[in-house]
Amino acid sequence: MDIKIGVSNRHVHLSSDDYLTLFGDIKMEKLKDLVQVGEFATNLVVEIATEKAKIGKVRFLGPCRSYTQVEISKTDCYTLGIDAPVRASGDLENASEITIIGPCGRVTKRCAIIANRHLHINHIDRERLGLLTKEKVSIELGTVKSAVLNDVYIKETLNGVLELHLDTDDANSNLVKTGDIARIIR
Repeated sequence: MDIKIGVSNRHVHLSSDDYLTLFGDIKMEKLKDLVQVGEFATNLVVEIATEKAKIGKVRFLGPCRSYTQVEISKTDCYTLGIDAPVRASGDLENASEITIIGPCGRVTKRCAIIANRHLHINHIDRERLGLLTKEKVSIELGTVKSAVLNDVYIKETLNGVLELHLDTDDANSNLVKTGDIARIIR
């Protein structure tokens, strides 16, 4: 089965409280919808910082969540001088401490992770493909630098749209981009 690839650049998800700290009464506006239903890129960006370095223009993805999370790549970790763990979204156990700086304030917390490779899917597509809920799959990338990615987590949500999410390091090392096609090989 062909699966579209979505490459995820560094970004932040914010709780409502942290949004208010960082942006005050600045209005969040939708720049564009993302593939996953209800998720969107906003007009707002922040700076992320550690004692070693800062990275600017990091996009806030909406809507607000019940937690704050900074998703970065391993390359970003080298720049920032941190060792963020690879985790599923929302799993902030042992996350690295980072400071998020907005126009109205700053928030420092343990919320920086490298998002694991994952396959967004809904229940109907998961059953149609014969996949288990907590299963990991292997995915073949048929590019100039073809590769098999193992341990790709299945992330089933009610309205999930079938899409493979890779961070920029995985995408760049395999010469793939958003919209390219991959295949489940188990």
